[in-house]
Amino acid sequence: MVPKIVAERWPADERDPDGLFAAYRAHLSVMAYNTDLLKESDAPKTWKDLLDPRFKGKMVKGHPGYSGTVMTATHVLSDLLGWDYFEKLGKQDVMQVQSSTEPPKKLAQKERAVQVDGNEYNIFRLQDEGVPLKIVYPAEGTPLAVGNAGVLKDAPHPNAAKLFYAYLFSLDAQQLNSDFGGLRSFHPDIKEKAGRTPLSQIKLLHSDPEKLESLVPTIKSNYEKNFGT
Repeated sequence: MVPKIVAERWPADERDPDGLFAAYRAHLSVMAYNTDLLKESDAPKTWKDLLDPRFKGKMVKGHPGYSGTVMTATHVLSDLLGWDYFEKLGKQDVMQVQSSTEPPKKLAQKERAVQVDGNEYNIFRLQDEGVPLKIVYPAEGTPLAVGNAGVLKDAPHPNAAKLFYAYLFSLDAQQLNSDFGGLRSFHPDIKEKAGRTPLSQIKLLHSDPEKLESLVPTIKSNYEKNFGT
């Protein structure tokens, strides 16, 4: 069963109703930009803003065929905006990379001004290093990717596994995840680093893993057709 803190205070949609597992970590797939290359007044504010001709040739994004984070983001955004959105985005001369860790690097290196998607924790790390990057949380919502944890039925050392499992959800471990990993936590007592937008203030776009699993081939095919990759 999940630890007491999880059973009593975790969001219901971030834990298994039967108590078998729960989300011990999360991160966002975020839009971002380099403030040396783009003024805040000129930066995109919504997903549809990325279709503006002024951003053509200035964007970078990950590929859902290589990144689970980007696959999740593509799934929820295609549900929200439709595949015609990606068809239009594909005509914007977008630099295509693989992992969700790559777009933040391209922003930092000033190879592109705007990141369509990429993991939030790498942006946090670069910001902590003084790189002039800013995250955009569009009003339509930001895709959320979670990592679940549970104790395996046939774990060779079940007691040790249960102890570690309980520690993963403790405030100490969750605060470490937040402070040093740049990850998001559903622990109600977590304190976000200064300057970071609290998770509670961000509209989140949740994915349905069961639905996504059956759609992976379609998403890859549609994406490759729209972006030529």
